[in-house]
Amino acid sequence: MIKQLRASLKGLKKRQLGQGMTEYIIIVALIAIAAIGVYSFFGQTIRGQTAGMANEMAGKQAKEGQDVATKAAGSAVTSAQKKDNLGNYGNEQK
Repeated sequence: MIKQLRASLKGLKKRQLGQGMTEYIIIVALIAIAAIGVYSFFGQTIRGQTAGMANEMAGKQAKEGQDVATKAAGSAVTSAQKKDNLGNYGNEQK
């Protein structure tokens, strides 16, 4: 009887370790999804700013990269001001 109890306690401990790993994987996946969403929303702006910084470090003018970032930021503001609902979500209205 005692041997069976010890065996079941060992099995319970292994299952709890597996549960912790599963929770960790879910949290990492949610963080990755959030990072992908942020990058897809601000991606063009980030790329423009990075290009501007690279040009500055190379001794050139950063104006071209800044223009790309400014244009992307402007379109992000326009996109944020649109009213989306389930009826028109994902449909571009021009």
